[in-house]
Amino acid sequence: MLKLILKTAFLTTIICSSALLSKAQIGYDYSQYEVGAAAGFNSVYGDAQPQTITPSFHLNLTYNPSPFANIVLEVQMGRLAGGDSLKTATGRQFTADLTAVQLRGQLQLGEIMDYSQSQFKNALKNLYFSGGMGFVISHITSISRYSIKTPGFYTPGVLNSQEPFVPLRIGYEFKVFNKYKQPAFKVDLGYEYNLVLSDNLDGYTSGSHFDIYSQFIVGFKFAFGGSIISYRKQIPY
Repeated sequence: MLKLILKTAFLTTIICSSALLSKAQIGYDYSQYEVGAAAGFNSVYGDAQPQTITPSFHLNLTYNPSPFANIVLEVQMGRLAGGDSLKTATGRQFTADLTAVQLRGQLQLGEIMDYSQSQFKNALKNLYFSGGMGFVISHITSISRYSIKTPGFYTPGVLNSQEPFVPLRIGYEFKVFNKYKQPAFKVDLGYEYNLVLSDNLDGYTSGSHFDIYSQFIVGFKFAFGGSIISYRKQIPY
């Protein structure tokens, strides 16, 4: 009888401890993997002015060492354009198909600051900075090399380029939590500055400066997979 009572008390203690531990973890857990999609609005800063805004579509896979430290693999597909052959002295105008792949590290402020005692810091915890390396392919679909306003003016260049680039990004991630207080869905707003390590992105080779294309980005991410990890701090407040 005594053994039965002791065994019952032991099992009750174990069950209660497990329940308390599980409850204590609510708000600390997160998924290590996310899949997402985004829309980009692109502008090229190269040899053809003025800039033209064009669309792109992005797919990404994210690995999360923590809720506020992320490694992002992304593929981008879309269009680039710029210039005006009728109104500019150079006569430059182009359109191009864009394909890009990039790998970025992303650090949110919540990883490096204590946000538990401040509403202001809590609002800033999802602000992030990101950088990495990528490879961009530009295929020119139409281009004007001769100037109408300046007879004989010609701009050389290539119709296809494959170039490395450096993506630099700043943004904010709105996290939506499930009933277990785990980040399940995210809305990502960002601005990306892409430094292409050549002068060939827009099909023109003029001068010695690198081409740049920037993007305003609106995206969505969804947590997936069974790998749920505990974080050292409560994620929502």
